[in-house]
Amino acid sequence: MYGVCGCCGALRPRYKRLVDNIFPEDPEDGLVKTNMEKLTFYALSAPEKLDRIGAYLSERLIRDVGRHRYGYVCIAMEALDQLLMACHCQSINLFVESFLKMVAKLLESEKPNLQILGTNSFVKFANIEEDTPSYHRSYDFFVSRFSEMCHSSHEDLEIKTKIRMSGIKGLQGVVRKTVNDELQANIWDPQHMDKIVPSLLFNLQHVEEAESASKAGSLGTLALAFCQPSVPLKVCIPEGKAAMVLGSLGRSPSPLQAPEKEKENPAELAERCLRELLGRAAFGNIKNAIKPVLIHLDNHSLWEPKVFAIRCFKIIMYSIQPQHSHLVIQQLLSHLDANSRSAATVRAGIVEVLSEAAVIAATGSVGPTVLEMFNTLLRQLRLSIDYALTGSYDGAISLGTKIIKEHEERMFQEAVIKTIGSFASTLPTYQRSEVILFIMSKVPLPSLHHPMETGRTGENRNRLTQIMLLKSLLQVSTGFQSNNMMSALPSNFLDRLLSTALMEDAEIRLFVLEILISFIDRHGNRHKFSTISTLSDISVLKLKVDKCSRQDTIFMKKHSQQLYRHIYLSCKEETNIRKHYEALYGLLALISIELANEEVVVDLIRLVLAVQDVAQVNEENLPVYNRCALYALGAAYLNLISQLTTVPAFCQHIHEVIETRKKEAPYMLPEDVFVERPRLTHNLDGVVIELLFRQSKISEVLGGSGYNADRLCVPYIPQLTDEDRLSKRKSIGETISLQVEVESRNSPEKEERVPAEEITYETLKKAIVDSVAVEEQERERRRQVVEKFQKAPFEEIAAHCGARASLLQSKLNQIFEITIRPPPSPSGTITAAYGQPQNHSIPVYEMKFPDLCVY
Repeated sequence: MYGVCGCCGALRPRYKRLVDNIFPEDPEDGLVKTNMEKLTFYALSAPEKLDRIGAYLSERLIRDVGRHRYGYVCIAMEALDQLLMACHCQSINLFVESFLKMVAKLLESEKPNLQILGTNSFVKFANIEEDTPSYHRSYDFFVSRFSEMCHSSHEDLEIKTKIRMSGIKGLQGVVRKTVNDELQANIWDPQHMDKIVPSLLFNLQHVEEAESASKAGSLGTLALAFCQPSVPLKVCIPEGKAAMVLGSLGRSPSPLQAPEKEKENPAELAERCLRELLGRAAFGNIKNAIKPVLIHLDNHSLWEPKVFAIRCFKIIMYSIQPQHSHLVIQQLLSHLDANSRSAATVRAGIVEVLSEAAVIAATGSVGPTVLEMFNTLLRQLRLSIDYALTGSYDGAISLGTKIIKEHEERMFQEAVIKTIGSFASTLPTYQRSEVILFIMSKVPLPSLHHPMETGRTGENRNRLTQIMLLKSLLQVSTGFQSNNMMSALPSNFLDRLLSTALMEDAEIRLFVLEILISFIDRHGNRHKFSTISTLSDISVLKLKVDKCSRQDTIFMKKHSQQLYRHIYLSCKEETNIRKHYEALYGLLALISIELANEEVVVDLIRLVLAVQDVAQVNEENLPVYNRCALYALGAAYLNLISQLTTVPAFCQHIHEVIETRKKEAPYMLPEDVFVERPRLTHNLDGVVIELLFRQSKISEVLGGSGYNADRLCVPYIPQLTDEDRLSKRKSIGETISLQVEVESRNSPEKEERVPAEEITYETLKKAIVDSVAVEEQERERRRQVVEKFQKAPFEEIAAHCGARASLLQSKLNQIFEITIRPPPSPSGTITAAYGQPQNHSIPVYEMKFPDLCVY
């Protein structure tokens, strides 16, 4: 029956007749438009026939492909495209299956033009919004085939470019068709992302120098490419009508868009597709989209040039939603940990990419990854130090071990430090403070109970760690702005920082001084004190000076002596060089500008005069350069502070001494000392008093201007670290020492009372004058108490405390017996021994009260 119907056209089903009528006898004539309109009307009138129409068109297309009748292939695809655009009924799904089967057939062909034709039809289909969902449709083949087309290596450059661009467009169509439909195949699965993302990156990486060829070039050449020698001439498409027959081969929507399309190349198209893909990524899909990028950069060794890797992640960071930025940062951190044993150049590339990504992420939302990022970077920094010292990733050099280049590890360490600084500069103040405390907590401090380890180069591992972490801390502190020094330099941070300021290593001491300068400088005055000089007029510096706030005054009352002590001891270091003295001068100057009140000015002058005494007495046996540098440092600072205080007599004294030094001892001034070739003397013994700043003269002239002259007269004596920490840390030793102090003052053994002294004017004057000396004696006594409880044996301390505790308990019992009277006993009195009556105290709950008292 079917065979008879096939032979007689009038007996064939109507949809087949309508389909056959759209094909002309000669493919040169193209699609028969009137018959195509009839077929479209029939499909809209009888949507149940749409699936059969699609199946029949598919059958004809497969047959024509097999017979190399490419003109009819183009006509069939054009008809399919028009039917897809016109029909949106419920039966469209069955028609789509036939359509996708035909597209797949074209993509499987080895002919580039058929591949491009199938891709263009698929892109049109991808832009159609379907009314009904599809539960069983799969795009696995299209993802694989389009990804393969993206990696085309055709010999002809023009054809290769077209195939790659078609593959990118096909992937873009797959993404658009599936990304927003939960019922479609999940395009975010790793099996799909591992093909799509590397294909886009491959084209993004290989930028063709030549311009993209014109869209059709010569459509006649494109049509003639279909012809084979074995194919009859009548199936070949002449040049004249090739444009009409192959109209679906990249026909632009508008002639105005043609120039833009011609300029487009695979790299630009791949970038646009990648941005669209990442812009559609939800929170849970970011990881699957980023992981293929990292793998691609690893497989193609693209971390070392770094340019392409940075470009990729800039595209990623600017394409994803801002709230997803921290997920990308986490992926990079995890990848850095995974490559901890890779070459230093690879790790440096990852770190620099991380730096660029983190700066972009900080403008949005970094989330909880701030400390995680710094922790990972500091861990990598510590591992790099170990690699540089041991020379291998396994800690020991053996046969087959990869030898590490130390200079590459240094480059990696500098990249990590740069990344820490660049990211920290984008953080708000409160997060920056947390990062500063976090980094400082990682700095290893010297301990007598933990010997320092050494590496094969003789450098100390802990020393290198300290230097790298302090470099990182310096990067973070640069540009740090805080209105409250109490929050900028809390006690626990300042204690740890200053404990490293007195190490023997000169480089570490210099870093500590620079870090302190970064914290204290809040008005950008730091660079104005980069060189030490004795300017006759400091107004040329244009210093920005504000009045010391109440918070800064509290900070200086709490920590000033600690700062003075470390400055004083730093000046006495024999290994100091020019940079150290410049940093010390800058620190003194910034304290005078940022944190100074009258009391601080007096203490700083006392400190500098004490430094002058160090150079004069020379108990430390300092070299001549160090002594001259201390003299010059004192001259420069006193010249600055005298002009800041604007006391004429003070300025005159400082100016006279400086002028005398210029004439008789220029080696005691910074202009001759802090230069490339210092001009020094061979003998500094017996310096005449005219060359020195006299403490008596300074206290006299400042006392007349309202400053504390009595305090100025007392030489500066540095305090010990234990004293500094006593008022900041609550401990058992502090508690015991305070108990001993109270007991020593108020011991009950001292029964004799000193008669009250008559209070007169002379008594008050004497008390004021002696207050400074008494304060120094009190500090010394408290220091001895602390040393006793820190260095004495445990048995001695326990016995001492036990005796004091028993004595205290006995005295308390005496007080209780005196102050607490026993209540009258209803049972009367009893007679004690020797016939003396004694009140017998009965507890309240055992007393018997009269009935009237019961309620």
